[in-house]
Amino acid sequence: MDDSTTQANGSIALVTGSTEGIGRETALGLAREGATVLVHGRDREKGKAVVDRIERETDGSAVLLLADFGDREAIRDFAKAIRDRYDRLDVLIHNAGATFEQYGETDAGIERTFAINHLAPFELTHHLFSLLEASDHARVITTSSGVHRRATIDVDDFGTEGNEEYNGLEAYGRSKLANVLFTYELSRRCDPASITANAFGPGFVPGTQLSRGAFRRFRLATGAIGYLPDALLGALPGPIGTIKGGARTPIYLASDRDVEYVSGQYFEDREPVLSAPQSYDPHLGRELWEVSADMLDLSATDPSIERGEQRDGSSGLFDRATARVLRRRA
Repeated sequence: MDDSTTQANGSIALVTGSTEGIGRETALGLAREGATVLVHGRDREKGKAVVDRIERETDGSAVLLLADFGDREAIRDFAKAIRDRYDRLDVLIHNAGATFEQYGETDAGIERTFAINHLAPFELTHHLFSLLEASDHARVITTSSGVHRRATIDVDDFGTEGNEEYNGLEAYGRSKLANVLFTYELSRRCDPASITANAFGPGFVPGTQLSRGAFRRFRLATGAIGYLPDALLGALPGPIGTIKGGARTPIYLASDRDVEYVSGQYFEDREPVLSAPQSYDPHLGRELWEVSADMLDLSATDPSIERGEQRDGSSGLFDRATARVLRRRA
């Protein structure tokens, strides 16, 4: 990417889930553009390897921070460590995620796919919002998935049904739809001149840890593909991508001048596309926001992320998204 089109040089960027897969490639890509990257993961050795590679191969720098996003106390401690060390945050990429074959709950009694994939980014944004506000211009980017288009959300039921009724793919899709709803609601609450919020789907990338942790039938159907080299993966027909290819969109959203003030959009392969119809419902977005805050015992009026008037209804976001898609296709 041409440096004249990017703004990553000198920025401070947190990439969650960046010890492997798309997150690692995103961290490396931003570091190559001169960013200071906060590398997050759960495994110290994997994290250290990413930091060492950044320091060795790029003009950027890196710091390793460990946290298990299934643990609320760990999330709070993680955010505090960042606030203690930095006075601003220019890029926040929510990339950490999980999918499970069997039903399970966090220590707080919340279905773990929803907790890790949605509530953790929601809470982390809450605790780091003062640093985003302190940036000259901050970007919040959330990794979703095309699977979100197959999902629905009922704010009275986030998949807390028992083991016999649990469907891992449905739980994952629900959490990815929540990611898009969260992104659009955040964009409505923030002035895009100061903070933007966008989501993206990386496509099907079989080499990621997420696919290796998926339900058994999915692993059996796709496992062999993950061992193919990137050159062969890129040549295959259909929506199958490489890890490096999957990282192109978050790097673009985090650094390119073309999307500096673009907010409330969903991207695939660096292009704006329409997300699921339900994702544009502002009432559902607000409900999900308020229920999420209640589940996490967070105030509905704190921090300042909550204070501004919402800037768009469903028609505003949908019309902006449609117009941008049509302009890019013209």
